[in-house]
Amino acid sequence: MKALIVEHERATPGGLVYDWLDSHDIEPEDYRIDVDESDVDPSGYDLIIPLGSEFAAFDDHINWIPRERALLRKAVEADVSVLGICFGGQQLAREFGGQSFRADASEIGWLPVRTQDPELVPEGPWFQWHFDTFTAPPDATVIADSDVGPQAFVMGRSMGVQFHPEVTPKIMDDWVRVYRHELDAEGVDPDQLLEQTHARAEENRKTSWRLLDAFLHRVAKLK
Repeated sequence: MKALIVEHERATPGGLVYDWLDSHDIEPEDYRIDVDESDVDPSGYDLIIPLGSEFAAFDDHINWIPRERALLRKAVEADVSVLGICFGGQQLAREFGGQSFRADASEIGWLPVRTQDPELVPEGPWFQWHFDTFTAPPDATVIADSDVGPQAFVMGRSMGVQFHPEVTPKIMDDWVRVYRHELDAEGVDPDQLLEQTHARAEENRKTSWRLLDAFLHRVAKLK
């Protein structure tokens, strides 16, 4: 099987997702949609995974955002499963009738979610770093939420999550370095964030595996 990993900038790689794909013998292929304007046919893949981004999913002035939404629509219409993570989940929601917008409050840190199906979406805590939220598509089922907004939804063979199951200590080191200004503006202690991420690394790996395996079996129905 093959998976297309849709990246939006160098600082937001797939992290644990790559390890998980490898454990299932699923071949990953990276696609930097922000710099690569080639037309990708989603039907050549079993799974599409759009990742997070520093940009807002509702900013259609960024030329690759409408291209990505079109890619996700083509994927779903071709019955290719999509797992949208943070920005990727908001993009998926938007394309199928939901809305994305600035949230009343940011969520940054290791936070629990309220889940209706803990076997599919464990309550966490999950790592969050976002300023925007979204409404789920009309035909989707919201599986988890927080006071800020939806945290996970399922739509057919696709799922979107607001949190970051892919995060690793290495990714967090990079995010704290690249996006330090966001932490400063929100009054978040970067040293504490790094300490918590390193301390939770193994626990988070297990929780992420539960989510990703459940997605593969119950939602994507690929194994």
